[in-house]
Amino acid sequence: MSKLLLITGATGHQGGAVIKSLAGKGFTLRALTRKPAGDPAKALAASGVEVVAGDFDDAESLKRALTGVWGVFGMQNTWDAGVVKEEVQGKRLATVARECGVQHFVYTSVGSANRKTGIPHFDNKARIEETVRGLRFPSHVIMRPVFFMENLLGPWFLQGDKLITAMDPSTRLQMIAVEDIGRVGAACFTHAEKLAGKELDLAGDALTMPEAASILGKALGRELSYLRIPIEEVRKNSEDFAIMLEWFDKTGYSADIPELERLFNLRMTRFAEWAAHPPRN
Repeated sequence: MSKLLLITGATGHQGGAVIKSLAGKGFTLRALTRKPAGDPAKALAASGVEVVAGDFDDAESLKRALTGVWGVFGMQNTWDAGVVKEEVQGKRLATVARECGVQHFVYTSVGSANRKTGIPHFDNKARIEETVRGLRFPSHVIMRPVFFMENLLGPWFLQGDKLITAMDPSTRLQMIAVEDIGRVGAACFTHAEKLAGKELDLAGDALTMPEAASILGKALGRELSYLRIPIEEVRKNSEDFAIMLEWFDKTGYSADIPELERLFNLRMTRFAEWAAHPPRN
């Protein structure tokens, strides 16, 4: 019988991309969702994925979902749960998975979480990483994706004919396409033995905000320019987000893209390639 995988975040970006990349790879896929009756969950079920109801805040529901599971793709969402709750949820999932006999645990964290960045929603993931290591699964992998290319299409960045944020226009920001997170995430299961114990920062390209605006504008068929706003304007909405942008300017991610491509024998998506076919909401 094929190995059973539990994919969390299955109706979202990362988990959904992992499920897509695992199709036809010989695993039985089970998706965890709080809303099994929702359209995204129904679409997964129609594709042959087993959909189960579960909540990170309910350990008993996690135990039911983890019954018979060999491998887990674990992720939580800061912007949904909040920094403190996300940490509790991540530690709970990993702990219950270990208690249920999961053999291979893949945790998706964030780029540079292990570098003591001082960014609240990075540092909480570093503490989840510590829990995953401490549980001593037979094998585990920690993925650390950097800034998502898809973020630039959201209202925090794209506003009319402007790409807006507080970053220095000379800062080169590493980025990754969500589809690539899915491809790497799938490989963490198909090549579990090879990758056991690996901790991998994931990126596909690095650009300044003016460069990104120019490329994205051409792809969208309109001229985009970059507008830098004062960091105080960002801080009014989110101290956490402001600290992250300041860290981007001062330090930034450090994924080794050539080494990543060598390890996985794949070419990571460049921003211009992604922008040519960006996801449309």
